[in-house]
Amino acid sequence: MQVVFLDTVHPILEERLTSEGFQCIDATKSDLETCHSLLQNAVGIVIRSRFPMYEAFLKYAPKLQFIARSGAGMENIDEAYSRERNIQLFNAPEGNRNAVGEHALGMLLALLNKFIQGDQQVRKGIWDREGNRGEELDGKTVGIIGYGNNGRAFAKKLRGFDSKVLVYDKYVDNLTDDFVTQVSLEQLYQEADVISFHIPQNEETLYWVNEHFFESLAKPIYLLNLSRGKIVDTQALLNAISKGQVKGAGLDVLEFEKASFENFSDSERLSVFQELIASEKVILTPHVGGWTTESYYKLSDVLADKILAFYR
Repeated sequence: MQVVFLDTVHPILEERLTSEGFQCIDATKSDLETCHSLLQNAVGIVIRSRFPMYEAFLKYAPKLQFIARSGAGMENIDEAYSRERNIQLFNAPEGNRNAVGEHALGMLLALLNKFIQGDQQVRKGIWDREGNRGEELDGKTVGIIGYGNNGRAFAKKLRGFDSKVLVYDKYVDNLTDDFVTQVSLEQLYQEADVISFHIPQNEETLYWVNEHFFESLAKPIYLLNLSRGKIVDTQALLNAISKGQVKGAGLDVLEFEKASFENFSDSERLSVFQELIASEKVILTPHVGGWTTESYYKLSDVLADKILAFYR
């Protein structure tokens, strides 16, 4: 049984599949036309985000039984078409949830304590203690929107702080975690000092963070987004910062990313992006929240578990 690797992942996945009798084909450097020909006998495809898994692509894989995505988000896969074809879909949010939780906490602490601003000023010979006075996380209310693998991991990291953690997830009922409180979206907007997004990108969540979102808040907040870039309307965020509705923002993902998440699109030249990078109240990282040395291994190991369990 042939499995075509379209993206580079940790070699543990190929090692484990090969040991169970699969033939693994490296197509990570092949062009689109070559990939099409390699799919003719494939029962499985391993991807990150190089090619969208839509009908136009998947029609070249008539024997396909599964798609394994090294990551959490599934927005580049046509799930309805996959169901029609009885193609099993695997992802691996369990593999990078700890990394995302730690990254979110690091961003939040950096925002509260003005780490980036202070570092840059000291390097320029500026010794401004008052201008870099921080805030403590203890005593604050943190709102988490989306309580799947990543949201839960962030909540777990917050247990070492004397913070109140509120959770909103319309698809999760009757939470039993004793360190969070499940609330309505309205209550979260009223009470939160920090709001962190851990949700998939779909029609329901696209540009959730917009002008209406900021107008719904009862007080200024710190905003974190470690989900997908198009959850946040960048111009609306910049307007909210200028109005004092947002005290600081940590963005690991950007509205301007290409679909592959590997780089910016041409939109990076827009004035709104220039305004974003000029803001001292924003911390930016290049979509690396779940991109640690440890998660690189775990993502592939989790996928191996799921694929082999499917065939057993």
